[in-house]
Amino acid sequence: MADVLLQDLWFHRVEGAVIEDVVSDGEFVVVQARASADRAACPACGTTSARVHSRYVRRLADSAVGGRPVVIELRVRRFRCRQDACPQTTFAEQVEGLTFQHGRRSAGLQSVLERLAVMLAGRAGARLAHALAVRASRSTLLRLIRRLPDPAAHTPRVLGVDDFALRKGHNYGTILIDIDTRRPVDLLPDRTTATVARWLTDHPGVEVICRDRSSAYAEAGRLGAPDAIHVADRWHIWKNLAEAVEKTVTQHRALRREPQDIAPVRTAVLSKTTELAPEFPAEARQSGRLSDRVREQHATVHNLLDEGLGLRVIARRLGLARNTVRRLAHAATADELLVGRWTGRTSILDPYKPYLHRRWAEGCTVARRLFEELRERGYRGGESVVKKYVQRLREAFPHDDPPRKNPSTRDVTSWITRRPDRLDDDQAQQLKKIFARCPELDRTAEHVRAFAELMNNRQGRQLGQWIEHVQADELPALHTFVNGLGQDLDAVVAGLSLRYSSGAVEGHNNKIKMLKRQMFGRANFDLLRKRVLLAAGSRSRLRLW
Repeated sequence: MADVLLQDLWFHRVEGAVIEDVVSDGEFVVVQARASADRAACPACGTTSARVHSRYVRRLADSAVGGRPVVIELRVRRFRCRQDACPQTTFAEQVEGLTFQHGRRSAGLQSVLERLAVMLAGRAGARLAHALAVRASRSTLLRLIRRLPDPAAHTPRVLGVDDFALRKGHNYGTILIDIDTRRPVDLLPDRTTATVARWLTDHPGVEVICRDRSSAYAEAGRLGAPDAIHVADRWHIWKNLAEAVEKTVTQHRALRREPQDIAPVRTAVLSKTTELAPEFPAEARQSGRLSDRVREQHATVHNLLDEGLGLRVIARRLGLARNTVRRLAHAATADELLVGRWTGRTSILDPYKPYLHRRWAEGCTVARRLFEELRERGYRGGESVVKKYVQRLREAFPHDDPPRKNPSTRDVTSWITRRPDRLDDDQAQQLKKIFARCPELDRTAEHVRAFAELMNNRQGRQLGQWIEHVQADELPALHTFVNGLGQDLDAVVAGLSLRYSSGAVEGHNNKIKMLKRQMFGRANFDLLRKRVLLAAGSRSRLRLW
């Protein structure tokens, strides 16, 4: 019963091998087995033979059991080939599902490591293999990827073309996507016209090319697939429109700021206030360890002076410095020594305090900004002095409602290019006030909404009317955007009319970046290409596409 259980445990998918024993050898579990087939086929000529030449033991690493590595000691035979003309005089038998030529792992463990290498590559895969009690270095996993056969290539009907960074700012490649399945078809080592055109020529059958508005890809499509329909990607078109809107918002940044309301009562109060309450109290301290020590020393010094002793003798007897004794002797009472040291002294900030009061009343409460404004007016003191005084202003004259921060350029651009129903009440109210102060932004928003409706409803044929309306308006940034559309007008009209779009290609760039990062600098382009294609074609739950 135990032998049947062990046989089913290790070799449930293997025929032609029999387990003889399972022993524990230190940290390893050793499975002793033998090949049980009567004959084997020659790998060179395919002739089966039953003539045994010799026997030997193969040691195969297998998947761990209970966290302990497993080694299969398999006794196999070498057979003589019966064909005299065969160059293979002898050959070793292979157990299907368990062994393969020159392999030191079982077929099951080899399959697991190959999948692990495709998903995690070098160091990450090696760490997970170590956790699974399998010895595999990062170099071993990368070699497994190189040995894997390339997946079967196919030519998609609708092809998406986009670039990705091999080294950002320096080297770029091209990724080709099957738009129907949203999976990578191939990776090209650069983004030149000649490379993309050559691929299209070698893979005829592409009917639609979805691309950005790059002139290189447009020319490659015309050369490699002259009959294909070019579709400008809607994601890139909208991105270009958003960039034009951002330029318009930047040009009118002065008008979008909301005017500050100055509180007249607070201004009047602060304008009459030239100085806050002193930071240090004018009254002498009446309690505390310092106060008690000073009063005791003052009384002792004056008692010794009444006895006729000099200051040097008193300092030696009390163990005090002569200057300390002199200061105690010259003070009529101890209270003179306990009054704040800096009380009544002028500050370098005094000439600028009226300005600080006025700016505080206007709503400017940021110490760093106030310090910079004072420096422009000749202030030569440190920032810490201003911070301390602003803190005292904050305690004496707190602002009930802090001033609202003006929306940034990115905020206003996002509000204009976003669907109106996705704005909250506060954002919609701010945008309405900005439009009231800046009619140019109001007209820009109208054009953006019209273009969004045209794009969402696939009304590309009406693009000419929209362009005429924009050209009739004085909006330079939108004019530049329109001129760019005119250079590739047919592809833009197709992109706004047809259902095809390569916006999904942008998501693949992040996945390629992750796969490339896992190589830890040891990846060449061929290895990255194979990883991308194998990961895209994997049917496991760990697939990246």
